[in-house]
Amino acid sequence: MVRIKTNVYSHKRKKRVLKEAKGQFGDRSKRYKEAIKSLIGSRQYAYFDRKKKKSEYRSLWIIRLNAACREAGISYSRFINGLKKVQITLDRKVLADLAVREPDVFAQIVEQAKNGKPVVAPVAQVKEAKKTVKKTTTKKTTAKKA
Repeated sequence: MVRIKTNVYSHKRKKRVLKEAKGQFGDRSKRYKEAIKSLIGSRQYAYFDRKKKKSEYRSLWIIRLNAACREAGISYSRFINGLKKVQITLDRKVLADLAVREPDVFAQIVEQAKNGKPVVAPVAQVKEAKKTVKKTTTKKTTAKKA
């Protein structure tokens, strides 16, 4: 059987691992075995923290919304309940962004949530709008055949 020399590949692997562990404390960045252990742990933390980041952002949005709602004179829980009643389906990320960048628009949303009445156009107006749309799209000029 032919002998396969793996020195080149093992050296490449070790260089790659030590390069990735660069900047870590002490032997974690110098010794191959320690670097491997350290990288396994760091990759686990990276995986879990990617999941945790989503939760942290959601709590940040809730904190911002709560502060903006308190300024408008309503609690966060009543605000969210009011939004559900009036069937406004904006998520917390968008609402928090509106509260920071567009306070006047957010104030209108808060007023709708306070009133608890859905802002829906009357049925007659909706039907008329549909008819006008149909009329404008279905108008055809018909030429009589002679």
